[in-house]
Amino acid sequence: MIGKVEQYLKDRISEQGCIHFTLLDPDKSSGYDCADIAREAEKGGTTAIMIGGSTLASSQDLDDAIQRIKKEVKVPVILFPNGPMGVSRHADAIWFMSLLNSQTSYYIIDAQMLAAPLVKRYGLEAIPMGYVICGEGCVAGYVGHARPISYRHPKLAVGYSLAAETLGMRFVYLEAGSGAREPIPPAMIAAVKKHVSIPVITGGGIRDPEAALAAKNAGADAIVTGNMVEEESLVGEKISEIVSAIRD
Repeated sequence: MIGKVEQYLKDRISEQGCIHFTLLDPDKSSGYDCADIAREAEKGGTTAIMIGGSTLASSQDLDDAIQRIKKEVKVPVILFPNGPMGVSRHADAIWFMSLLNSQTSYYIIDAQMLAAPLVKRYGLEAIPMGYVICGEGCVAGYVGHARPISYRHPKLAVGYSLAAETLGMRFVYLEAGSGAREPIPPAMIAAVKKHVSIPVITGGGIRDPEAALAAKNAGADAIVTGNMVEEESLVGEKISEIVSAIRD
């Protein structure tokens, strides 16, 4: 059953054509900083706050950041977990995701098996998502033992995305990795979008409105920026520029 956060996201996609997520990592920023960034991101027009990180190791830091963020914003806070440690009772929803091109079963299904009882106990809205790491992969690819898909082989991204949809996942995320030198190429996004009917999210390496617009024009339904908001002081302004570029 589709929950209220997922319905909200799909409604925003339908209305706006392409939406923006701000990704915050409590391992890199304190709870206070995450809350400040989230507040400015909401002012800039972000649709939701994603929170998590590839190396997040403290559930206490995660809980603290989410509680502080929720005092500052009205948009949903969605968990982007690296494993059971990335589950918090304080979030509005969780991307219940499988790293489809991992070389180990842990990130495909074992971590999900461990996290599912917590998700159930906390009453979190779970949004099933296929996660596919491409290009450099960066830290996410290393930690997740992924076989990153070369940008020269978009058919592989299409295959994994179709597998996600066929398995019943309701979103697919093409990830270049935090700090990637290049974002997912428009040709790869377009190839995936041509063959799947579920929303396509893309992130990693998107640092300016031009890159975001290129992804949107290729068919992306949602753009994720993370490193940019950690590095920039004018968070709201930067996000506003990206949102203005991608919004119909």
